[in-house]
Amino acid sequence: HVFFSTISSHISFSLSLILSLKLCLYIYTDIHTHTLCRLYASKQLQLVLTMAGPKRRKLNLLAEPGSDDIRMETKSKKEKLELQTWSDLPAELLELILSHLTLEDNIHASAVCKKWHAAAASVRVVNQSPWLMYFPKFGDLYEFYDPSMRKTYSLELPQLYGSRVCYTKDGWLLLYRPRTHRVFFFHPFTQEVIKLPRYELTYQIVAFSCAPTSTSCVVFTVKHVSPTVVAISTCHPQAMEWATVNYQNRLPFVSSIWNKLVYCNGLFHCLSLTGWLGVFDPLERTWNVLTVPPPKCPDNFFAKDWWKGKFMTEHKGDILVVYTCCSENPIIFKLDLLNMVWEEMNTLDGMTLFASFLSSHSRTDLPGIMRNSVYFSKVRFFGKRCISYSLDDNRYYPRKQCHDWGEQDPFENIWIEPPEDVSTLV
Repeated sequence: HVFFSTISSHISFSLSLILSLKLCLYIYTDIHTHTLCRLYASKQLQLVLTMAGPKRRKLNLLAEPGSDDIRMETKSKKEKLELQTWSDLPAELLELILSHLTLEDNIHASAVCKKWHAAAASVRVVNQSPWLMYFPKFGDLYEFYDPSMRKTYSLELPQLYGSRVCYTKDGWLLLYRPRTHRVFFFHPFTQEVIKLPRYELTYQIVAFSCAPTSTSCVVFTVKHVSPTVVAISTCHPQAMEWATVNYQNRLPFVSSIWNKLVYCNGLFHCLSLTGWLGVFDPLERTWNVLTVPPPKCPDNFFAKDWWKGKFMTEHKGDILVVYTCCSENPIIFKLDLLNMVWEEMNTLDGMTLFASFLSSHSRTDLPGIMRNSVYFSKVRFFGKRCISYSLDDNRYYPRKQCHDWGEQDPFENIWIEPPEDVSTLV
């Protein structure tokens, strides 16, 4: 009992100190909520945080000498505030304060009471959002944009000279040098390189199953031969050459650079130009176009360059597709394999999608403002704001931005896992 009381006292003191500083900061920055609004508005009042015991904190209100009315009003407010504890903080202010704590402090704070537990869980950040990596047209300076912090980092990567990006997963890039037909993996934050056998990639999509350091890594690419035939090539980091096999399509399947690839549940899923979904099993080496009709979108979605505005990713075994239009809000679909249909989603249940032409990602447990949204590979306001769409608000942020994806170079940028330690970046 004495041990836990001591631990509780230390935690309470640490949290009180942190919260006191945060509370003063937000009062100073003009955050007006409930009682704090009245305290800040009065020039005669001063907020004093006092410690009445190891488990309880009180807010005391002190007033300077004045008229009898002011004294009575101050006394009444003082009596009310003396009955309040830290658990009486307004929920909005509590969430704002807890959102600035580290994960460890957030977990400690959630043990204070039920109200704090709910507030801490609602703003708890476990995952990091991916970064948007930009490929320069000239030079070796590459930029990485962090949408959660709205900050840009730079890194010199001369190893990537003359190459174009094909795909990214688990922090690794898959790149191709057109002049030499060299295909290779590269980790931008560890500078590690893993080469693959040479192969000519004539503007066809490529993906890989997992990090190339794994023995189960498989590289996959599909090429259009005819409306009823595709050529599928596979490789792995230890292979001496690529294996290529032609497959017949039961349904029309048009393959192009605008197709989308996702590895999910041990299978490569390929969304065709017209919305049909092909599936390749790398173990059984089988190819099949599913009899699932393409997602249904309004007619105005099929305007100029409409095929460039669709994205695909996976989340916990589910295949998700995002269709966009320059004049309408995006539509998100989830594949229902049981009924062989695409279901429209009205909410992401707190999940966040990061969409780019060559690969897209999904995340959970991100900062509250990023949840239930889709982040696109476009940045506005001089690199300070990433274009996103909120399903909660049914609108784009920032508003009145151009969303014509046909004008964007597909090899310009791509989402990638951030490094664990950002201190080495500029």
